[in-house]
Amino acid sequence: MEKVYLCIDLKCFFASVECVARGLDPFETDLVVADPSRGNGAICLAISPSLKAKGVKNRCRIFEIPKNIDYITALPRMKLYIKYSADIYGIYLKYVSAEDIVVYSIDECFLDVTSYLKMYKLTAKELAKKIIDDVYDTLNICATVGIGTNLFLAKVALDITAKHTSDHMGYLDEEEFKKQIWHHKPITDIWNIGRGIA
Repeated sequence: MEKVYLCIDLKCFFASVECVARGLDPFETDLVVADPSRGNGAICLAISPSLKAKGVKNRCRIFEIPKNIDYITALPRMKLYIKYSADIYGIYLKYVSAEDIVVYSIDECFLDVTSYLKMYKLTAKELAKKIIDDVYDTLNICATVGIGTNLFLAKVALDITAKHTSDHMGYLDEEEFKKQIWHHKPITDIWNIGRGIA
């Protein structure tokens, strides 16, 4: 049986949590997670999707944010992010067993859904959508998903394809990798992904 993995990433996680905690839409709110007491050279730990859409780079320094953009500054609250992450992990457990989840970081997990597709009578995309819709409906946090036939392909599908699709999902098996990614530039995009999960 061919393996199927989901790689789920919580979009602009720290900034999205800060927006949601304030009752704000991360896609309409300009917010940075940073400590301004450290001066204008302080690194922004996260920026909201709204700021990203305006061309502000993630993990920029405060002084790099264009002066014509009004934004909210949120002090980092790691305990809050850990709580949200744990709550989201709890949502994943509604669909797959703990032994089929590999936590990659506070905002990213791999799920081995191979044996669940037949049980749920769903395709990988349908199950992925069900899970990320549950995360959004429960906590208002948006996620993107890479689907692949191994961990590497799931991660590449996430980082190279899913983040540029309207449904926030991408799929790669070996054939699709050859079609979609073989000539992708810069090659360092893929090199860095491979190093990250090795």
